[in-house]
Amino acid sequence: MNWVDWVVLLTTLSFIVGYGTWRTRQQKDLNAYLRGGRDAGWGTVGLSVMATQASAITFLSVPGQAFESGMGFLQFYFGLPLALVIISVMVIPIFYKLNVFTAYEYLEQRFDLKMRLLTAFLFLVQRGLAAGITIYAPAIVLSTVLGWDLDLMNITIGVLVIVYTVTGGTKAVSLTQKWQMAVIMGGMFYAFYMLVSYLSPHASFGEAISIAGAFEKMEIVNFSFDINERYTIWSGLTGGLFLSLSYFGTDQSQVQRYLSGSNIRQSRMGLMFNAILKIPMQFFILLIGILVFVFYQYYERPIHFNEQVVKTISTSDRAEEGEQLIAKFNALGEKKGEFLKEPEQNKEQLRALEHQQTAISESYAVLATEIDPTLETKDSDYVFIQWVLKYLPHGAIGLLLAVIFSAAMSSTAGELNALAGTTMNDFFKRLRNDQTERSTDVRLSKMITVGWGLLAILFALSAQLVDNLIELVNILGSLFYGTILGVFICAFFIKFLRSREVFIAAIVAEAVVLTLFFTADIGFLWFNAIGCAAVIAAAFVARGVLGTSKA
Repeated sequence: MNWVDWVVLLTTLSFIVGYGTWRTRQQKDLNAYLRGGRDAGWGTVGLSVMATQASAITFLSVPGQAFESGMGFLQFYFGLPLALVIISVMVIPIFYKLNVFTAYEYLEQRFDLKMRLLTAFLFLVQRGLAAGITIYAPAIVLSTVLGWDLDLMNITIGVLVIVYTVTGGTKAVSLTQKWQMAVIMGGMFYAFYMLVSYLSPHASFGEAISIAGAFEKMEIVNFSFDINERYTIWSGLTGGLFLSLSYFGTDQSQVQRYLSGSNIRQSRMGLMFNAILKIPMQFFILLIGILVFVFYQYYERPIHFNEQVVKTISTSDRAEEGEQLIAKFNALGEKKGEFLKEPEQNKEQLRALEHQQTAISESYAVLATEIDPTLETKDSDYVFIQWVLKYLPHGAIGLLLAVIFSAAMSSTAGELNALAGTTMNDFFKRLRNDQTERSTDVRLSKMITVGWGLLAILFALSAQLVDNLIELVNILGSLFYGTILGVFICAFFIKFLRSREVFIAAIVAEAVVLTLFFTADIGFLWFNAIGCAAVIAAAFVARGVLGTSKA
């Protein structure tokens, strides 16, 4: 990075934070602070919903996911459009009719207080952990590739988010997310343009896609019925549907976004905006990862994208072993170049050479672990950011870093805002048994937001990553979302079930999901369907055992 990148980065971030803080500096009542005054149009609602979901992890990890495994991850989103249609038709009218601040208020009216508190608690646990991850994920990658202090990165991202989220509440989050999405998509389109430009002397866009297909990177749909496969069309349409229903229908970080709409129609249109554009957006981001993969077939590809791994080996007493592996890796890359002239005719050779390169890269990572067992050797999260730093011109680097920071701030702000809203409405206001608004409620909500922000920073400071970041966040959600969704389905559609039966069922279902997670090898998307089905089934069993008397 040079001074141009710093100017672009700091100017972009300062404008977003300053704009959100200034425009929403006078939020005087709880309705305005936690629901944005309910005056947002569908465009603001739609972009806010999209920005809350699209964290920095999306723009760091998804291209790396495509680089490593191809386009199959897109199946994860196949159930999303149907879920948003269902929520628009069935859920939004109920929330508006009851004039709720949080989704969990409805459960008290349908069941009782303990059901409301249980689901709100599950949300706080899951989303509280996720807030820490959405701070830590970009911080760990940026600190590694830029040489910045990791703790300072965590604190910087967290504090920036806290400033405008505390100042302006829901409206500040929604307003800033519009600008953040503009920065994010502008940066990603520029990256796409530069990739195509770099590839043009070697291959046209169509030829690049053909080359990716030769390496089996363009296989979007997997019809396998193997439950151990993480991404299949079946897990996407079932597990993805249940995950999306729970995330958009019961997760307060999303409910709070569309409840800020000025009316039901604006909220529905905001969700339909996402139903139409979410899959194309994810396809585009995955495609960038595919083009990065093709790019490295023509340009020198590092044996490992985490430079800390390379540095650790090269400065150790086993540096010679590392050099030998690098030489073998590069020789295979040169061999691939001979077959790239006719990729369709040389598919088998190209795939064999790619597998050999991957094996050598894995051996290199094992060598690094033997030297330093604490070293993070999973490098898919570093693929895109390393390409940005090495091949984009100055100024554009600052813009792409602003993309990552903006995505981190937008999703974390939505999470903190929702955590504060749930804590305030479902616990503080409800348990003090006084639903009238006090003059100190906005101030208390701001203090709660600061508290959750500090907890998220503390969790980020102590977090340890495993596997791919985008998968880590979705795994965490899948452990809780199914149970929460099952409770809401019982509430919405199975009218004869009572609180006692559903409460017991929710506890049993969550225990089942956690047990299966730690003991069985099941693709994480299935936990959403398993948790939901377990709640419904256990509720019927409990009803049979306890009888039909009201709770």
